[in-house]
Amino acid sequence: MSKAIYVKPVIKKQETGKMNKFGSVFHRNYRDSIDGVKINDIVERYGSPVFVISETEIRNKYRQIYREFSSQYPHVQFTWSYKTNYLDAVCCVFHQEGELAEVVSEFEYQKARRLGVPGNKIVYNGPLKSKASLKIAFEEDAIVNLDNFDEVLRAEEVARSIGKQVHVGIRLNMDTGIYPQWSRFGFNLENQSAYDAARRIHMSKHLNLNGLHSHIGTFILDPSAYAIQVKKMIDLRRTLETELSISIDYLDFGGGFPSRNKLKGTYLPPEVAIPNIEEYIQAITSTLTANLLPEEYPTVYMETGRAMIDEAGFLITTIEGVKRMPNGVKSYIIDAGINILYTSNWYNFKVELDRPVQGTYENAIVYGPLCMNIDVVLENATLPPLPKGVRLILSPMGAYNMTQWMQFISYRPAIVMIMEDGTIEQIRRPEQLEDIVGPEFVPEKLRQFSL
Repeated sequence: MSKAIYVKPVIKKQETGKMNKFGSVFHRNYRDSIDGVKINDIVERYGSPVFVISETEIRNKYRQIYREFSSQYPHVQFTWSYKTNYLDAVCCVFHQEGELAEVVSEFEYQKARRLGVPGNKIVYNGPLKSKASLKIAFEEDAIVNLDNFDEVLRAEEVARSIGKQVHVGIRLNMDTGIYPQWSRFGFNLENQSAYDAARRIHMSKHLNLNGLHSHIGTFILDPSAYAIQVKKMIDLRRTLETELSISIDYLDFGGGFPSRNKLKGTYLPPEVAIPNIEEYIQAITSTLTANLLPEEYPTVYMETGRAMIDEAGFLITTIEGVKRMPNGVKSYIIDAGINILYTSNWYNFKVELDRPVQGTYENAIVYGPLCMNIDVVLENATLPPLPKGVRLILSPMGAYNMTQWMQFISYRPAIVMIMEDGTIEQIRRPEQLEDIVGPEFVPEKLRQFSL
């Protein structure tokens, strides 16, 4: 008689749904639709996996944040961060709402221009700007923030070559109590590098310093860090105006506002751990109004990214395999891997099922379809016993996954947008073999082989 295979028993330490040291159970809900459109209908039309973006959520979130900020500080202009999600349709929604384009590369600059954004409505940031891209940006009167002394020299050379004095800003880094400090980008405030850069630009016949930019980090959980940032930038502005007679017309505060996603290693759910967006806005606007007279108010450019788009995005994926690991842990294989879920490196996504499923909940691992041991989408998901074919809806998904994904092992899926009227538009078709091999070339001598 063959020996029975050992299966590790499931020990239920807490009642289902109760609070424990890891926070309330984060994977208990189910949904059968997004913005009124049935999950089954979306998958039948566009396959699985498929990314879904809500136009309604984008517009509502923008209007909420802009209304909150502009009601407390009048001279504000929001700029959409292309690196967060540069899908044409997504960018167009934000531009329709009035956001300028904030780009950090020549590629993103070209993408914005292709959509019809005028050059003078583009904020050009980033640590490396080529001479060719600077020439175009200066000729089109883009808002350019310089990152380092070599870039200052490069900008001066380009401005000289086109016979034009151009306006530029400088990027700053500083201590705001946030760790790690983003000292890689821009000129440091504490060691006088920022002041030296301003003085060097002021000496140039071809450059005119008129703006200060700073981005202190990403997914910042302490709103008070922004108050420190704003105060230090205001102080530098006053110093430059007093000592060098430099007139600073704008302050660019960058992004870093978190979404309602759950960072790995945190116990509390995002609803508890992450401050409301109003707290960040209050920290910035109250510091501005407390330290400036109305006649001193500069234009404020607010780069908005993750907090504006993340909750508008979902990924529908399907369970294709179920098994027990040798240690008894339940595991599932889904049809979406880390090649399209870059942010799975630091987020525990919210998981919803497309149907209610009965059974005892237990911790499980959710793997993707890639032939790589690191293809772990969810390390510790609390799930009921799920059969093959159940669909998981992962969220928030709107930020960074669709710009940082990679073509690896499997094709990248379709992306659809649910419009305000409830219709669905495919805003990026599924990848095909021709999309991948198109740029390749095989030398003639390699074409002939016999197996």
